[in-house]
Amino acid sequence: MEASFDTEESFDDPSCLSPQSPGSTSPARRHNKEKEIKETKTTINGVTFPLPMTMPEQELLKPSEWSYCDYFWADRKDPQGGACIPGFEVLLQKQLKGKQMQKEMAEFIRERIKIEEEYAKNLSKLSQSPLAAQEEGTLGDAWAQLKKSLADEAEVHLKFSSKLQCEVEKPLLTFRGDNFKKDMKKYDHHIADLRKQLLTRYAAVEKARKALADRQKDLEVKTQQLEIKLSNKTEEDIKKARRKSTQAGDDLMRCVDLYNQNQSKWFEEMVTTSLELERLEVERVEMIQQHLRQYTTLRHETDMFNQSTLEPVDQLLQSVDPAKDRELWVQEHKTGEFRPVDLDI
Repeated sequence: MEASFDTEESFDDPSCLSPQSPGSTSPARRHNKEKEIKETKTTINGVTFPLPMTMPEQELLKPSEWSYCDYFWADRKDPQGGACIPGFEVLLQKQLKGKQMQKEMAEFIRERIKIEEEYAKNLSKLSQSPLAAQEEGTLGDAWAQLKKSLADEAEVHLKFSSKLQCEVEKPLLTFRGDNFKKDMKKYDHHIADLRKQLLTRYAAVEKARKALADRQKDLEVKTQQLEIKLSNKTEEDIKKARRKSTQAGDDLMRCVDLYNQNQSKWFEEMVTTSLELERLEVERVEMIQQHLRQYTTLRHETDMFNQSTLEPVDQLLQSVDPAKDRELWVQEHKTGEFRPVDLDI
C-alpha cells in the first residue's frame, strides 16, 4: 500500500508558493505538515482514498440499494498472490458468468425436451401394442380406452416439448447474442484505459513531488551556505534556486490537477457503467424468472391435460361390471339355452 497526501492542500500555505517561501519553511515544519496530511489519505494502485479513521463515514451514492456503484471501487487481492483484480473487472466477470448460466439453463431445457420427445414416442408406440386386445365387455372397453389414453398423453407431451422449445429454450438462447461479449469488452477497455491514464498521472505526481523536494533541499543548502559564508554563491544563485523551487511547486500542482481531473472522469465513468451493468443484471434475472415461470405453467398444463386423458379411463373403470360382461359374452357366444334331460327307456 503506497501512501500519499493531498498535494493541493500542501500548497495552500503561501510559503510553498512565494519566491521566498521554500527556503523559509523549516524541514521540521514541512515534515510535520506532510505527516499530518499523509494520515488522512492513501493512494492504492493509483487511486486515492480517504482513511476511514480520519473522516466521517461517506454517504453511499444509492443508500439501502446495495448498488454496484457503491461497492466496487477498490481492487480485489488475488489469493494466489497474482495481480490485483479491479473492482470493475469483478462486475464484468459477473456479467459473463450470467451469460454462461443462461446458456447452461437453455441446455438443461433442451435435455428436458429430448426426454419429453422420447417419452412421447414410447407412449405412442406402446398405445399401439396388440397386448390384451382380445379382452371383451366393459373391461375390454376400459382397457382399450387406457391404451388410447397413452396416445393422447403422447400428444400432450409432444406439445409440451414444442412449447418448451419456443417459449423457454429459444428465449434463453437468443437473449443477448454474440454482441453481448463484445459490448462487455468495450466497457472493459474503456474503464481500463481510464485506469491506465490515472496510473500515469499519479506517476507524474510522484515524480513532480520528488523534483520539488530536491529543489527545496538544494535551495536550503545554498541558503545555509550563504548565511555562514561557506560558499561563494551569490544572491543571484539563490534567486535562481528559488525560481526552480517555485517552478517545481507549480509543476507539482499542475500534475496534481491533471491527476484529479483523470480520477474524476474515471469516477464518473465507473458510476455510469456500473449502473448500466446493474440494470443489465436485473434485466437478465427478470427474463430468466419470466421464462422459468412459463416452464412451470406449461408443466401444470401438461399435468392437467394428462389428467384429462385419464378421466375417460377412470369413468370406464368405474363402469366395469362383471355381471354385465358375463351377460354380453353369453349373448354373443352362447351355443344353446336348452339343458340336457334324462334319457327315457
